Amino acid sequence: MTAIETFVTDVINDNLWQVIPFLLIAAGVYFGARTVIVQLRMIPEMFKAVVERPGGKGADRDKDAEGISAFKAFTISAASRVGTGNVAGVAVAITLGGPGAVFWMWMIALIGGATSFVESTLAQLWKTRDSDGTYHGGPAYYMTRGMNARWLAVIFAVAISITYGFVYNAIQTNSIVEAVGGSLDSDSMTVKVIVGVVLGLVTAAIIFGGVRRIANVTQIVVPFMAVAYLIVGVLVVVINLDQVPGMIADIVGHALGFREIAGAAVGAAFMNGMRRGLFSNEAGQGSAPNAAATATVSHPVKQGLVQTLGVYFDTLVVCSITAFIILLGNQHTYGDEIQGASLTQDALAAQVGDWGVHFVTFILFFLAFSSIIGNYYLAQANIQYLTSSKTWLNAFRVVVVICVFGGAIGSLPLVWALGDTFAATMVVINLIAIVPLAGVAIKLLKNYNAQRRQGLDPVFHRDMLPELPNVEVWDGSDPVTRRSPEDLRRAEELS
Repeated sequence: MTAIETFVTDVINDNLWQVIPFLLIAAGVYFGARTVIVQLRMIPEMFKAVVERPGGKGADRDKDAEGISAFKAFTISAASRVGTGNVAGVAVAITLGGPGAVFWMWMIALIGGATSFVESTLAQLWKTRDSDGTYHGGPAYYMTRGMNARWLAVIFAVAISITYGFVYNAIQTNSIVEAVGGSLDSDSMTVKVIVGVVLGLVTAAIIFGGVRRIANVTQIVVPFMAVAYLIVGVLVVVINLDQVPGMIADIVGHALGFREIAGAAVGAAFMNGMRRGLFSNEAGQGSAPNAAATATVSHPVKQGLVQTLGVYFDTLVVCSITAFIILLGNQHTYGDEIQGASLTQDALAAQVGDWGVHFVTFILFFLAFSSIIGNYYLAQANIQYLTSSKTWLNAFRVVVVICVFGGAIGSLPLVWALGDTFAATMVVINLIAIVPLAGVAIKLLKNYNAQRRQGLDPVFHRDMLPELPNVEVWDGSDPVTRRSPEDLRRAEELS
């Protein structure tokens, strides 16, 4: 096990991650420039889009429209994003990179917001509709339909299926086991096996139920658990309000080299902040577009905006709260062996008492479990791209359950190292597609803004941009893409 861990970390990851952060930054800056910083200037539109119902505005559309709402699609992607990366991943980053790692997590979120917008907008445009009316899509679909590069789509579909179905789910289980072990003060194999078996059985019960059951579970679990965690985190900040300025100074100073932190080099802060930031918010990785494509919305740009908001919620809010708990708890050491959820548990307990250990376990269990469900959906969408065979899909589900169990007995450093490897692989493949396709997202954004300037609720039909190839839906047959009576009158007045 140690030899495998050393090979993955020293040979593969140390080389891959010399390049990946700069690719992400370059792509984010490029998309931000071409969209005129859409990730910042359209924040109000993001909040409007996330609460919109499938029918949009107008009684007729509300009555007829069905499907997964923008908010449900947001929670499916949030279920994948908000999990161990926010609780255990931040702890790993701070352990290895010091407080400066937090700054670089913030930067990858702000820059990556534009990347998330582009990839999710493209996923909405080239989505497909099942016989039951359910939408699905993602990078594999825009690679095939937008680039005519099915070979690349197949490679990506295989990569994301392995990453999210197997590797990332093992990470979620591993972190749950670590947290439970902290609560029980036990690291025994018996505890690990019991937790693994329980998680495997519950996962099996849900994933065989389909995407609508996944959406129904995540839209309840994710918001409730995230809010409970944020409330306790804010309490810690309030208790230590006088230390907050010094903590912010440490984060920024160490990231930029103004303050030296013993045991944590500036380079380590940059690299670990980027790694954990990507694992947490997934911008540019090609995962969130699979959830974005499920939404029933009137314009592709709306899901681009919603998923950008998801990046901010994940990193600038939830990850920051974890970082503040750890840094204000004075329980941190830098450059030592990797610490995950246990570091967050110890730091919170130092502030609020021993119940903090059990609280983190409770929150992490539900956040990580919802991530398992969200991860599975992202993988399932790509298995369905590769084959329509129910036999293959069910076989895949069985292997997912096995990996959920396997994560319970795996080592912490190895599962995180594998996560870094597969995340980097997905980034490279996805960027090959979305960089040349960025112009399509720009056209859609211009179409959206033109309608907004006319006072209309933006609606997209494929004949508005007939030059876009292989667009299956967006023909006006979906009730959500019909103009409401108010917008029809408005359009007539403007014409």
